[in-house]
Amino acid sequence: MSESTTLVKYIAPPKNTTNKHSFPMIYLLASDAETPFPDIELAETEPNGLLALGGDLSTTRLINAYRSGIFPWYNDDQPILWWSPDPRTVFFPGHLKVSRSLRKSIKRARFTATFDHAFSDVIHACSEPRNIEEETWLNRSMIQAYLELHQLGHAHSVEIWQDGKLVGGLYGVSLGGVFFGESMFSRENDASKLALIHLANKLAEWNYKMIDCQVHSPHLVTLGAIDICRRSFKKNLQRWCGQSHRQGSWKDEPKEHPKLPKSYKK
Repeated sequence: MSESTTLVKYIAPPKNTTNKHSFPMIYLLASDAETPFPDIELAETEPNGLLALGGDLSTTRLINAYRSGIFPWYNDDQPILWWSPDPRTVFFPGHLKVSRSLRKSIKRARFTATFDHAFSDVIHACSEPRNIEEETWLNRSMIQAYLELHQLGHAHSVEIWQDGKLVGGLYGVSLGGVFFGESMFSRENDASKLALIHLANKLAEWNYKMIDCQVHSPHLVTLGAIDICRRSFKKNLQRWCGQSHRQGSWKDEPKEHPKLPKSYKK
């Protein structure tokens, strides 16, 4: 049985803005990291997906959260907030859309890609504000938590390099046949897109079933992301998170040029 109560009037931090909203009644997590989360069907509709607050960012709690379709997302001046929005934005590996301009970037082969060679650099780059007025949701506690997940082989990064410099990348959490994407960054045109393409190609090769993108964005839709209902997402996690896939570090994967998805090969 989960230990929970309700609280009111906290502040919700959308990932791409600093606008603030009042919280409705939500669950307060127990101090024991192994206590189950509330069912995601109980998440609020406004703000979309808000499910619980409190707890910690321990490895045990984070893995339980991702396996249940939940992720943390909050600002420094707030308690830890836990979300499961509906609908959920996802990619299915092997079904990415690649524009003509992006295909040209790939074919020019000016970039190379690696896995887990610079996880700390990638997550710190993702934490940098995108503009002067924007705050970052990736605070020190969040960064430390994902570094610990990375050291245990659960969190991974994709790095895009140009002339020996890190110019783009992404990071996320891998559980069974699902990769939970967290954030990406780009210092050169198309670098973050190339990181996603490289990841999707490898996940398709390794028989992964789904990439979770968490929330909808037009940018992701142009690359082939789709929205599925929370119930379908939950069923997918139940089917695929328990599967046996690549364990531990992905650092031994060879450094190579990002390639077009197989669906584009003639």
